[in-house]
Amino acid sequence: MLASRMEEPKNMARDFEDHCWKDIVDAETIEIYRPYRRKTFVGDNPAVLAIDLYNKAYLGGNRPVREVDREFSGSCGEHAWKALPPTQKLFAAARRAGVPVIYTTRHVDTGGVHSTNRNIGRQTDDVYDIKAELAPLPGELVIYKERASGFFGTPLIAHLQQKRINSLIICGESTSGCVRASTVDAYSYGLHNVVVEECTYDRSPLSHKVNLFDLHHKYADVMHVDEVLAHLDGLAVQRKVA
Repeated sequence: MLASRMEEPKNMARDFEDHCWKDIVDAETIEIYRPYRRKTFVGDNPAVLAIDLYNKAYLGGNRPVREVDREFSGSCGEHAWKALPPTQKLFAAARRAGVPVIYTTRHVDTGGVHSTNRNIGRQTDDVYDIKAELAPLPGELVIYKERASGFFGTPLIAHLQQKRINSLIICGESTSGCVRASTVDAYSYGLHNVVVEECTYDRSPLSHKVNLFDLHHKYADVMHVDEVLAHLDGLAVQRKVA
């Protein structure tokens, strides 16, 4: 048993609680949440929901948030940049498997309507464009939203129903805001949700970890990126054979 565990890829969960919150959630809380334990999985007809991977999150470069925030309020700094390579791998695997990649973002000017109460200050014209390294391919759907959830006031659920999507693989930012709101709404619509730990991020590691913990137990399966990639690669082979 020990040998097989040593051979497991780094980003494969060995236990339901084998995630980034292990250093902040105490044993007593873990015990309280024991009734939520279950087998995690990706649904059989998934889509990737890429939430708010726009330029604003990366402004100021790969530096600590406390530094970039002085000039670029709302940037996720180093957390956004760390998530970029695994997110690229996720998109590539999804596309190989024929899994739709759906994006959300917002318009620069929505008449004073904002997704949160934070003062967002002056915005440039391209601040809500999807970052070039993660940009949608021709024909991929981009949903424009005005509130935190990708479902609120948008046609997202209609597009998912048309494609008979029953599961979402969710990535993007922020974990405590738009990712959380979209995941809860998706659960309310009866979708099975996977939130990819390494492909989501927040401005605060504490907010990121606490919200992943809560989402994992109540509304989604938080899975490591390698687990999701393995599923998508298997799906690609299965669909190619079919």
